[in-house]
Amino acid sequence: METQSGKPTLLLVDDNKCLLITLSDFLTYEGFNVETAKSSEEALKKLEHITPDIIILDINMPGIGGVGFLNVLQKKEIKLTCPILVFTARSAMEEFFDTIAVAGFISKPCSEADLLDKIHEVLASNKKTETCPLKEKIRLKVLVGENDPAVSKQLKFSLEQNNFDFKVMETGGEVIESATTFIPNIIVLKDILPGMNGRVVASLLHAMPSTKNIPVILYDETRTVEDESRYGSRTPEHVTQYLTTSDSTSIMQAIKKHAK
Repeated sequence: METQSGKPTLLLVDDNKCLLITLSDFLTYEGFNVETAKSSEEALKKLEHITPDIIILDINMPGIGGVGFLNVLQKKEIKLTCPILVFTARSAMEEFFDTIAVAGFISKPCSEADLLDKIHEVLASNKKTETCPLKEKIRLKVLVGENDPAVSKQLKFSLEQNNFDFKVMETGGEVIESATTFIPNIIVLKDILPGMNGRVVASLLHAMPSTKNIPVILYDETRTVEDESRYGSRTPEHVTQYLTTSDSTSIMQAIKKHAK
C-alpha cells in the first residue's frame, strides 16, 4: 500500500540485523517505505497492521523460518495480493519454491542493484491494484448470550453461514468473563438470562475499559404490546439496538449493521 507520500511499502524479513540496516537504508533511498521484521513470527504480527506492496522473505531464520511463514499463510487460507520475493542463500531450494506461491526468487549474496531490479520486476509483473487483505480476512468476532438450545442452534448456523468467529454463552456471568478474553467485535444478548439479565450485562460491560465500546444487541421475544405500553420502547441504556424477536435473520441484520 502506497503511503501518503506515494512511496510503495516493502516488508523486509531477515534475521541478519546488519543486512536489515543496510538494505533498509538502501531501499529507503531508492524510494520505498521500508518495514522490517527479524523473524517470520514478527512479520506475521506486522501483517495484521500494515499492507505492504511486496514482501522480501529470508528462508533460513530461527523459529518457524521462511517456509513456516509461507505455510502459516497457506494453512489460514490467506491469499496475499502482494507478491513475496524469496531472498536466501539456499539457492538449491529454488525448485522447492516452484510448488509454493511466491512471486520470485533471488539468491544470496547478490548486489543491491540486482535486488532492486528484481523487486521492480516483481512489482511490475504483479500489477498490484489491491492491498494485502490480511486484516480484512480476519473474521469478525461475535459473542452471544443465549440459554435456549433451539435459539442457540439457529444463531450458530447463521453465524457459521456468514463466516463469523463466535462463542455462545448460557449465562450473563459467562458472557462477561468471555468478553474480556475473546474481545468480540459485537455482543448479542438475550435479555432474560440465568443469574443476570442481558441489560445488566450490557451495563457492566460498558463500565469496563476493554469492553465499553463494543456494540451490544439486546433481544427479548417475550416482550408484549402491553409491555411496550407500560415500559415504553426506548432502547435500554448501553444497548446499541433492542429487538423484540429472537429470529436469527433479524439478529444477523443487526449484527451486520453494527459490527465493526
